[in-house]
Amino acid sequence: MVKENKAGVTYAKGFKAAGVKAGIKKSGNPDLAMIVSDYDAVVAGTFTQNKVAAAPVYVSKNVVSTGTAKAIVANSGCANACTGQQGLDDANKTAVLAAAKLNIAADDVVVASTGVIGVTLPMEKIAAGIPAAVAALNNDGSESAANAIITTDTYIKSLTTEVMINGKKVHIGAIAKGAGMIQPNMATMLCFITTDADIDQVRLQLALSGTVEKSFNMISVDGDMSTNDMVIVMANGQAGNSKITKDNEDYHIFYSALAELCCEMAKKIAADGEGATKFITVNVHNAKTFSDAKKVGMSIANSPLVKTAFFGQDPNWGRVICAVGYSGVAMQPEQTIVKFGDIIVYKNGMGAQFDKNALQKVMAKHDIVIDVDLNLGHDKATVWTCDLSYEYVKINGEYHT
Repeated sequence: MVKENKAGVTYAKGFKAAGVKAGIKKSGNPDLAMIVSDYDAVVAGTFTQNKVAAAPVYVSKNVVSTGTAKAIVANSGCANACTGQQGLDDANKTAVLAAAKLNIAADDVVVASTGVIGVTLPMEKIAAGIPAAVAALNNDGSESAANAIITTDTYIKSLTTEVMINGKKVHIGAIAKGAGMIQPNMATMLCFITTDADIDQVRLQLALSGTVEKSFNMISVDGDMSTNDMVIVMANGQAGNSKITKDNEDYHIFYSALAELCCEMAKKIAADGEGATKFITVNVHNAKTFSDAKKVGMSIANSPLVKTAFFGQDPNWGRVICAVGYSGVAMQPEQTIVKFGDIIVYKNGMGAQFDKNALQKVMAKHDIVIDVDLNLGHDKATVWTCDLSYEYVKINGEYHT
């Protein structure tokens, strides 16, 4: 069972973390995080598909390609994106500086950044912050690390879960940041996951890639795809389970636990959308394919008209069925049914008869569920999103760090 737990990335055996103030953020808030495994670990990662990817994405992809990692260094307040060769040099130097202090190889250090695009890293602050982070590493440091990676988030995001594999308790923990520029694939988000499971790198990457497709790639706040997002998982084998090297029952137990954790984290990110007042779940049923179901869900989730209607608590079902219609997938208006909560608002190609007072109560809730039944197949998908408020415009109109 997934739990909100400040232990986060230090929940698994053999991991330490820290978050410090390096002076990168103008606010003076914590802005440099470090996560370290005391033991050799395999690593897996998924990254933004934006062709304008930030320097740390390229560096960390190279680290993941080696199959091993022992540390993650992440800064907030500066994205180190669109910074050319200088940005790549700075990202690599960050890894080198951390590796020297930790006495490990530079290609065992994942680097990540989040913040304003087009600004180079203040390397003198990074160089001073890394030793401070190393000195602060401890078994209870996950909360401080989680605080150091957030930007416009209103709260830290920290989850844990555990499962039994071969009679051994396997722990998984995660921290994440993300509130705006949320759109697959993936979102403007960083998520760092640690586990003491003994699993080979191939299975770890397969598990992560599979779970990300049904979790972090199913959220949207504003339809913008970031330059910096990544999900990284390190597994150090300290749980003592028999090593997972095959697609067997042990693998599926691990996969299910990881998937549940990632889904819960994805929901937290969507619910914390910038300026959000509503958390909206869009379930698409009976599509011809999963891809069709996802497209319909994303079409609804990314519609400014839908999102503003829910902010204004306006039960405007027409905006929803309109988004279904222009999603580009096969659909028959007469066969499609739309529900807000448990109230049918559209069927037989037209608006349904419903109790307006009851529907207004649904719209007044913080958590709202939209169900769309295409009645064309057997596949389904769930997308998580939020409303679009005045505060979103204010936050992004004034965003500098």
